[in-house]
Amino acid sequence: MSHKAGFVSIIGKPNAGKSTLMNALVGEKMSIITPKAQTTRHRIIGIVNDDDYQIVFSDTPGVIKPNYDLQESMMNFVMSSIIDADVILFVTDIHEKYDENDVLEKLRNTNTPVAVIINKVDKSSEEEVKAKMEFWQEKIKPDAIFPISALLGYNVEAVMGYIKSKMPIHPPYYEKDELTDKSMRFFVSEIIREKVFKLYDKEIPYSTEVIVTSFKEEGHITRIAAEVIVERDSQKNIIIGKAGSMIKKVGTYARQDIEEFIGGKVFLELFVKVIPDWRSKKNYLKSFGYDD
Repeated sequence: MSHKAGFVSIIGKPNAGKSTLMNALVGEKMSIITPKAQTTRHRIIGIVNDDDYQIVFSDTPGVIKPNYDLQESMMNFVMSSIIDADVILFVTDIHEKYDENDVLEKLRNTNTPVAVIINKVDKSSEEEVKAKMEFWQEKIKPDAIFPISALLGYNVEAVMGYIKSKMPIHPPYYEKDELTDKSMRFFVSEIIREKVFKLYDKEIPYSTEVIVTSFKEEGHITRIAAEVIVERDSQKNIIIGKAGSMIKKVGTYARQDIEEFIGGKVFLELFVKVIPDWRSKKNYLKSFGYDD
């Protein structure tokens, strides 16, 4: 049998369920999932290996109209993932009104097979699903349309079958035991950032970055130090909380998840640092891994 390998890009608006779908397809928790929009900032790769195929999934930031440099960089990840793909999964919420015409234009004009994934169909009627399938057929004339519930796993297998059928014959791009191209440090920073998204309100999570400054494996324990970056002193005070109560909570929840992720004991230290207006400073964005 010839070996198949290829790249699958998952794109769509914020909160459409891209990360939930990616995690369901890969079978591992690769991407942050929270009820807040715009939680994915990087292009996160998850690799599915079998004897005769390798599928490289990319979960991308939600498609938005950029308002500052960080969002510009996030949209660059989206556009480059469209160019690289062997298959594009365009994820859309059953109830959303799609209006980002620049992306729809690219999907209409690409030679890459596009499958529209209508997510969250468990929250709709059969008539709504049928109407939405007709809408997308007319709007971008995709190669395939799948109504799914990524959260409940409904019809995810059918999407996987479609992807396999579209993979080109090619040797593997990565070693067969690799799950991702991202480092352990990256996933640790994402786990901490997920806790910030879940525990704080308003603009705080969107103004925050997490940088792992130290990662040392010592016998039976891994010692990790990380900085939570914010833009203003007032945000720093909120992150820390009264007598350090909030940052302690972030640390406790993050440490539990990191221990599960790496399969061992963790000692986690968190520090809070102010970098004014970091989301609009190209040198910081580059050092945080946003600009190629």
